[in-house]
Amino acid sequence: MSDIQAQLSVLRQTADPAVVEVIARLIADGEDRDLHRINALDFANRTGLDQEKIISGFLHASRLGLFDMSWNVLCPGCGGVLGAHATLKSLKHDDYNCALCAAGYEASVDEMVEVAFTVSPRVRRIGAHDPDTLPIWEYVRQIFWSSGVDVSDESFSRLIDEVTLEALELPAGETAILSLNLPSQFIIVFEPVTHSAHFLDVQGEPTSQRQQLSMVFNKLEAPTGTTVMRPGPLRLTLENRSGNRVLPSVWIAADALHEMLGKRKPILTAKRMLSNQTFRDVFKADNLNVDQRLKITSLTFLFTDLKGSTALYERVGDLNAFDLVRAHFRALLEIIAAEKGAVVKTIGDAVMATFVRPEHAIVAGLRMRAAMDELNEQRGADDLVLKIGIHEGPCLAVMLNDRQDYFGQTVNIAARVQSLSTAQEIHITGPVLDAPAVAEVLKQREIRPIQKQAALRGIADKMVVYEIP
Repeated sequence: MSDIQAQLSVLRQTADPAVVEVIARLIADGEDRDLHRINALDFANRTGLDQEKIISGFLHASRLGLFDMSWNVLCPGCGGVLGAHATLKSLKHDDYNCALCAAGYEASVDEMVEVAFTVSPRVRRIGAHDPDTLPIWEYVRQIFWSSGVDVSDESFSRLIDEVTLEALELPAGETAILSLNLPSQFIIVFEPVTHSAHFLDVQGEPTSQRQQLSMVFNKLEAPTGTTVMRPGPLRLTLENRSGNRVLPSVWIAADALHEMLGKRKPILTAKRMLSNQTFRDVFKADNLNVDQRLKITSLTFLFTDLKGSTALYERVGDLNAFDLVRAHFRALLEIIAAEKGAVVKTIGDAVMATFVRPEHAIVAGLRMRAAMDELNEQRGADDLVLKIGIHEGPCLAVMLNDRQDYFGQTVNIAARVQSLSTAQEIHITGPVLDAPAVAEVLKQREIRPIQKQAALRGIADKMVVYEIP
């Protein structure tokens, strides 16, 4: 048995069998392009398999060495990759700059960081493992643009045919001189290897006199400049001082370019990955540095706690109470994972979990309550009374006690909201209720939230909260 077959055999022990089969076929038969920066959500859609099972399969496959996982910082404007990192630990605190869009961005893990998978070179060698050998357009397609840009063969052909005035490969240390005839349009000189660009605002009366422009490519990150020129001949000098080959091209900022960049596919975001139970279980503390703080603009927190657990131990005895609490944890953890959430930690009888979307949290909360009712019915006693609180808002992803955790007022409020429950109740906040999908969940179940004013410990002002009866 080959090493790859042995790894796939191990993968079958932890991943869904159907997922393992499509991964095995992809490794064996996929085009090189299909094996680089695999978009797990797009792959799930194309194979017709469950997204969570696909994500879990690629995570287990990465742990086994079949794939390498990358965390890519994306430009929200053009979808280009501004920085590719093997782990989140490498993410910079500084802004990332996109020369093509002439804009800088602070890396937000909500939508700006994608998680993608590339086949390991030990498993199968593909062109993207040696990007300096890729043809210019394959480099742009595979290395510069992210897995979220919906690049079809047709749209890419339009980019080459309708948008590109000139493109070339320029070896290290060499200079090229291009003779162009500038149309009266906005022109972009773009180089994806050094991620540099220069804009030409071509306007006014045409000229027959040759205009001059020089660009030097190096490893310095320079701001994108703009030169106003007139329609007519241009002598463009390109000098490569970067130490590597560069791939400059001259584009017209035409409809074909904007149309292609406007077509996007959903991506597996870092925020979703951090709230994935398989990722937290398999990679544990491998994802952040102790001093790292990653901003998340929106995340939903669910806190639970068993009411009267101390009295429960006294009432039914240590052994029975321990079995009950274990059954309660088992039910909660299964529900959280099934509803696309992840357990951050357990503290005594309490659970802290995160969800990317508030509707997943509210469905999980309703299922948890029903699960406790079922366990109580099986015992013929109301021993398990679960208090649940849900809140959504901004937070920081951090490392605490060798574990990826979250910090901020959103976390504090979610914990305090849970403490409002006195029976088998769910309390949620306004941001959760205001989510359209949450309103739809409650409407389908004919649940009418009860509005309350609540004073939360450690929170200065009273808050409006809602009881889910």
